[in-house]
Amino acid sequence: MALKSTIFKAQLAVADIDHGYYADHALTLARHPSETDERMMVRLAALALQAHQLQELCGGDGQLGFGAGLSNPDEPDVLLRDFTGRIRLWLEVGQPEEKPLLKACSQADAVLVYAYQHAADVWWRAMGPKLARLGKLQVWRLPDAGARELAALAARNMALQATVQEGVLTLGNTHASVMLEPLRWQ
Repeated sequence: MALKSTIFKAQLAVADIDHGYYADHALTLARHPSETDERMMVRLAALALQAHQLQELCGGDGQLGFGAGLSNPDEPDVLLRDFTGRIRLWLEVGQPEEKPLLKACSQADAVLVYAYQHAADVWWRAMGPKLARLGKLQVWRLPDAGARELAALAARNMALQATVQEGVLTLGNTHASVMLEPLRWQ
């Protein structure tokens, strides 16, 4: 019998000063048995960094949430779909292969990758030239230490505050906070 995903609930208050976006999001995250707390929280951080797109791309009339992630490699880690069903934003975390990114670029208006961990630099040296031709793709690098610190914020029920100012995300709860400054590679 296969192991089931663990369900996490997050109340995320986003204050994106850079984009003038302020909203509360009630989120459900399903953590696959092989997924770490670090990866799950990087998915949450990626959503917080791009939450403003709900207003900018969909005028607030869309659906922003998590895909099946590791449970279904054909779905994004985070996705923004407008009211017509069109995928406006497809987010992946980690170091995805070229073929799934090509497919994502054919299905979505924009695709973003948030690479993290020490292997991200090696991945980018190999994948960067291959991905350079994808005009819909943005690739961002999250700092290793910050991504690791995110795991400490993971809890089955989370109340988190996300502030984006001058390109820096501060994600925290009442006990701790983590600052992430993504670096754009592409």
